Amino acid sequence: MYILLFTMPHDTHIQNLRSAIRVATLAEETSVLTSLIAKVDLSPDERQTIAAQAVKLVETVRSSTTPNIVESFLSEYGLNTTEGIALMCLAEALLRVPNAETIDALISDKIVPSHWGQHLGHSGSSLINASTWAWILTGKG
Repeated sequence: MYILLFTMPHDTHIQNLRSAIRVATLAEETSVLTSLIAKVDLSPDERQTIAAQAVKLVETVRSSTTPNIVESFLSEYGLNTTEGIALMCLAEALLRVPNAETIDALISDKIVPSHWGQHLGHSGSSLINASTWAWILTGKG
C-alpha cells in the first residue's frame, strides 16, 4: 500500500481516497460490520475480554461525578450558543478542507463574528478559559 501511495501523483491519491470515503459513507452498515468482524478474527475468549473491558469503561464514565474536559467544553460552548455552533461547523468542515488558504478563510468566517468574550471566566476549567482567550485572539487576528 505504501508503495502505491508514494508512486501515484498526489492529486490522484487524494481523488482515490475521496472516492473510497464516498463509497464507504454510502455502504450498508450490516455488510460493513460483518466484513470488519471477519477481518478481526478474534477468539471467543478475546471477544469476552474486550466486552468486559468495554463494560468496565462505560460503568466508570457513567459513575463519575466530575465532568471531564469534553463535558466542560460542551457545557460552555453548547450548540445553543453561536460560538458552539461555530466550533462544531469548524470541527466538521476542517476534515474536508483541501488547502491552508481555505482553512484560514473558514476559521476567519466562523471565529471573527462570534462573541467569545462573553464566555471568559464562566468555566471552572482553566483549559476552557485559556481556549476562550485563544478564540478571542484568533478573532482579532
